[in-house]
Amino acid sequence: MHLLYVNFPSWLKPEIIPGLPVRWYGLMYIFAFATAFILYRKQVKERNFPMSEDNLSSLFFWGILSLLIGARLFSTLIYEAGDKYIKAPWLIFWPFNKQGQFTGLQGMSYHGGAFFGLLSVIIFAKVKKISFREIGDMFAAAIPLGFTFGRLGNFINAELYGRATASPLGMLFPERTTEPLPTWEPWVQEIAEKTGIIATGALVNLPRHPSQLYEAFFEGIVLWAIIWFFRNRKPFKGFLVGLYFLGYGLFRFFIEYFREPDAHLGYRFANLTTGQILCSFMILFGIVWLIAASRMPNREPVRVYSEEEQKQAEIEEAKAERNRQRKLRKKLR
Repeated sequence: MHLLYVNFPSWLKPEIIPGLPVRWYGLMYIFAFATAFILYRKQVKERNFPMSEDNLSSLFFWGILSLLIGARLFSTLIYEAGDKYIKAPWLIFWPFNKQGQFTGLQGMSYHGGAFFGLLSVIIFAKVKKISFREIGDMFAAAIPLGFTFGRLGNFINAELYGRATASPLGMLFPERTTEPLPTWEPWVQEIAEKTGIIATGALVNLPRHPSQLYEAFFEGIVLWAIIWFFRNRKPFKGFLVGLYFLGYGLFRFFIEYFREPDAHLGYRFANLTTGQILCSFMILFGIVWLIAASRMPNREPVRVYSEEEQKQAEIEEAKAERNRQRKLRKKLR
């Protein structure tokens, strides 16, 4: 610990056990999905919402699968420009490096995961004839806290760090993951002087904003607390969906000013990063959705469903299952 900056914890390593292909980042994803599932299930129980355990499990299976596919596709199409994946598209989901070592799916885009996840929930609601606004609101109240674990995984990997700073909040990340900065730049010299770092070469490693922790706190804990507070106080169905997209977009947009832009992408339109542009679309979608949902028919929220509605939903589901089994037997014949 320094008075002018904090050293990245030396005991934090990407691997849980050195030499084994099990990483904290992957474990954080499991924690994230488990947290979201527990919070979603809690809402189903407390509202007596007409959804069976089978439907709940099915919803999360397809939601998680769609999220992972979307997050990976967006990462390769938007953040990893080039013809690498055009020439070898199978590498998009190939979890091994050139040496044959297991690395998992490196490079995931939140915005891609959010888009594909939203699409899967809409399709699921359509197929199961369940209100998208209802199940979407419960997702909105469950996802942010799980998202916190994903950013903690980024922090443990010492990736997606922030911009160089002389602030006491600055953290000196390990040189193995940090892009060194040129000492001939006046602003680099100024930060080095303020933080007491002596630059002896052409490049120097400076303290950075731990933007992963900023995101974990604001986009995860704070956003979840706000939405969770409104879950039983929402003015209309679909309110939490709009609040989530609007809230995440705003938090992420401003935190991007502390986060280091992708080196190969830099700034885009009007000195905005790629993340800020995508967040602008999220904010716009959140506003438009809130206006539209507030005017939709049958918009009054149902706090707790009756036992009769629960039983009726179970009967309808049982009928649907029998129909599926009947159609399957006909195909087998």
